[in-house]
Amino acid sequence: MIRLARLCLLSVFCSSAPNLCAAQIKNVLFIVSDDLKASALGCYGNQICETPHLDALAKRGMVFNRAYCQATWCAPSRTSFMHGRYQGQAGENLGEYLRSQGLYSARVGKIYHMRVPGDIIAGTHGLDIASSWDERFNTKGLEAHTPGNYACLNLNIFTDELPNRQSTQMPHRMFVSVDYEGDGSDQPDSQAAEKTIDLLRKHKEKPFFIATGFVRPHYPNVAPRKFFEKYPLSKIPLPHVPEGDLADIPKMGISKTTSQKSGIAKWPDNIKRMWAAYYATVTYMDEQLGKILNELDRLKLTDSTAVIFISDHGYHLGEHHFWQKSNLHEEITRVPMIISAPGFAPGRSEACVELLDLYPTICSLLKLSTPKSAQGKDLTALLKNPSHRVRKGALTIFQNHYAYRSEQWAYLLYRNGEEELYDMENDPGQFTNLASQEAFQETKGTLRSLLKKRIKTIQENSQ
Repeated sequence: MIRLARLCLLSVFCSSAPNLCAAQIKNVLFIVSDDLKASALGCYGNQICETPHLDALAKRGMVFNRAYCQATWCAPSRTSFMHGRYQGQAGENLGEYLRSQGLYSARVGKIYHMRVPGDIIAGTHGLDIASSWDERFNTKGLEAHTPGNYACLNLNIFTDELPNRQSTQMPHRMFVSVDYEGDGSDQPDSQAAEKTIDLLRKHKEKPFFIATGFVRPHYPNVAPRKFFEKYPLSKIPLPHVPEGDLADIPKMGISKTTSQKSGIAKWPDNIKRMWAAYYATVTYMDEQLGKILNELDRLKLTDSTAVIFISDHGYHLGEHHFWQKSNLHEEITRVPMIISAPGFAPGRSEACVELLDLYPTICSLLKLSTPKSAQGKDLTALLKNPSHRVRKGALTIFQNHYAYRSEQWAYLLYRNGEEELYDMENDPGQFTNLASQEAFQETKGTLRSLLKKRIKTIQENSQ
């Protein structure tokens, strides 16, 4: 009778909370956006950019408020999280290992590094590692050459003519946007969504690892006009940059591309247009994600599939007058990370985590052992209890410069010994560098010791 009563209670509990009594996780849908800063998303507090599908995923998953990339541009970041290592390609990559464990593994779009726009225009593999996949599918697009309203905003050029547009390996390509009449089906991210849906239908009966890489909002910011129309300039504020903001940032901490050097500082409305174009392509990407998630539900795969959404790194759009990436400040190092996994309640974690933690986490969700080569931490304890902690801080590396992010502090150490220190609770915009102030020397020393200990451990494990 006791056993029967327990079964009855379990039945009632599962009917009221089906996600917490879901079947074993068999599949992983791994979705990577390109150059997407966490602060651009509604589920991370943005009040302007429309991301309804990501917001819905966040409501049914665990949102990591302090997730950090291990490298500040595409190639090393993607190599890092696909190998579960801070640097290099030692050991089995994630796709290769999951294949060896019997999962079907497929890539759609950009997972390892591809040149955007170059490899997208050509439809080529870029730096993809073939051993990761049973099948791989590239996406193609005209990118800046898409017929429509072209703008090169740092040069204040607006035209619908096709000749002389900034494109592959050209110096001003990162300030390009194109809005056009169309439904977006010709764009690479729409192709990625459609191919992912096709693979879900074909492989729904067998355990799978499908990695889908969207290229937006990476430049050029190309999307149908209806997405641009959501963001009139009247809705877009200029990023706040205090007078003399760069005075306390070391020379090595200054971005190579600034508003002044690029020329866009001459046209403040064009800075707003860059934000509007970025938001337009984020919303367009979000719509493609929604198609995939809807199909996952329609195929009744939600209760057996872990969905993971990340970006490779963030992006500057005029904060501190900085543009692009390859910088150790918060807008670059902090990334979105959402894990929606059957059997785990939704929530929000303030723990510092790293992208390379995904490798052991995916293994754990699939009840597989993690290869010894992977250097990350299993995050399933945080999925069970978001107040849990697996590390004291997160590390980002860029050309022998380092950023160490604890829950309160951001500490940056450059290879020449110069430093930055920010109290992220009281100064989230990183406007006041505390590294030279006497009152913070003990804090800085503690963070420096933690950082150097991490670096030493990584170097020892890389030998």
